[in-house]
Amino acid sequence: MSLSASTPRPHIFTLAWPLLVELVLAVAIGIAGTWLASHLSDTAGAAFAIAHNISVTLFLLFRIVGSGVGVVITQGLGAGQRERADRVALASVGASTWIGAVTALVALFGAGLLLKLLQTPADVFPLAVPFLMALAPALLFDAWNASMAAVMRAHLRTRDTLLVLVAMHASHLLLAVPLMHGWGPVPALGLPGFALALTLSRALGLVLHLVLWRRHLGIVTHGPDWWRLPRAELAEVLHIGIPAAAENIAWRLSFMVAMAAAGTLGAAALATHAYVQQIGSMVIVFSLATAFAVEIMVGHMVGAGELGEAHRLVRSALGRGLVISGVVSAAVALAGPWLLGAFTNDPAIIAEGSKLLWIGVLVELGRTFNLVVINALRATGDVRFPVVAGAASMALVLAGGSWALGIHFGFGLAGLYIAFAADEWIRGLIMWRRWAVQAWVPHARAARRKLRPIEAARGGRVRS
Repeated sequence: MSLSASTPRPHIFTLAWPLLVELVLAVAIGIAGTWLASHLSDTAGAAFAIAHNISVTLFLLFRIVGSGVGVVITQGLGAGQRERADRVALASVGASTWIGAVTALVALFGAGLLLKLLQTPADVFPLAVPFLMALAPALLFDAWNASMAAVMRAHLRTRDTLLVLVAMHASHLLLAVPLMHGWGPVPALGLPGFALALTLSRALGLVLHLVLWRRHLGIVTHGPDWWRLPRAELAEVLHIGIPAAAENIAWRLSFMVAMAAAGTLGAAALATHAYVQQIGSMVIVFSLATAFAVEIMVGHMVGAGELGEAHRLVRSALGRGLVISGVVSAAVALAGPWLLGAFTNDPAIIAEGSKLLWIGVLVELGRTFNLVVINALRATGDVRFPVVAGAASMALVLAGGSWALGIHFGFGLAGLYIAFAADEWIRGLIMWRRWAVQAWVPHARAARRKLRPIEAARGGRVRS
């Protein structure tokens, strides 16, 4: 299906709601995993948290393929070039094999080194090492599932990807409980049991994706597809994917620097931040779902040459996203004392966390600018500017500002969150200006020329 003039265009909500449910489930699984691990022991809970954090960081490498594949395929489908889109889809399978294998080997053989770099406490280290090593096979399956899901979404099959995700998470939880705690003849494996359940559920996800590819997309993988790296198709994918991954990595590194600042404020501050982050993770999913849906739609529109429609879509989606983000984050801030009370009875933590949740309203509004507009820019092929401009703000405002406001000027956690908000707004307004002045149009026309070599690019601005 492509978004051509002859094809009814789905409403953005039709694409966004399955993505929203996916993101909510992913956050819920992280919380459930922490809860299961904490019921083994507090040490196991800490080991789960730190090893899971490393695996999430390694997962960012999969965006090199996933982000690029999604954009290239949506543009190809928008231009009516289905055969080209299918070649890119198959190329993503081979690329995912290599990236997933490297990532799995890093987790398997580098677990001890990675955990030492994060200053893992001595009592946590013996539990975290085997757990991270046991996560290695799941990382390989995650690489395949991430790219295959990106292909499904590019074909507008967001409901199908949601069903696969539900099946994976449900099977994971059903297997995790008996494997971690033991059940009948099944011995209690502890944290490695959680990793084994994760691997089995991801294997199920791969099988389901292969079935859906065959049934709904007509794409069948063969032996060589699992390791072949076709240069032409992957060059287009990496042109989009590498900057997208670099942006995420730059943010995560800057955020870790900010967290180091939080660590100097003491255990109570760290606990406050952790609780606020857990609550805030349920707010960001609304902006993320909108951003992913916008990226899919804009990619199709660029392929179809409908740049004016793309321009109007982004403006409309951003406006709605800001309203939703503002309302949801404000509602969470109002319910802050009650929500924080589910984590702690300490009145000081509840009071400080409630204040941070109100600053978080500003953070989420700025983040909506970033997520929606940057994903739209990426879908047009404008990928380098967001990385360069964004990395500068992350380093100076997010990382540097956190230390300056939180530590040097003594504002504590409130200073960190003010720096978070300032970074999101600076980056968001920079990206919005780039979209508003249509600096992305030459990149979109260049992408269109690659899709339609016989058509000459037309100059001028896009009418809004």
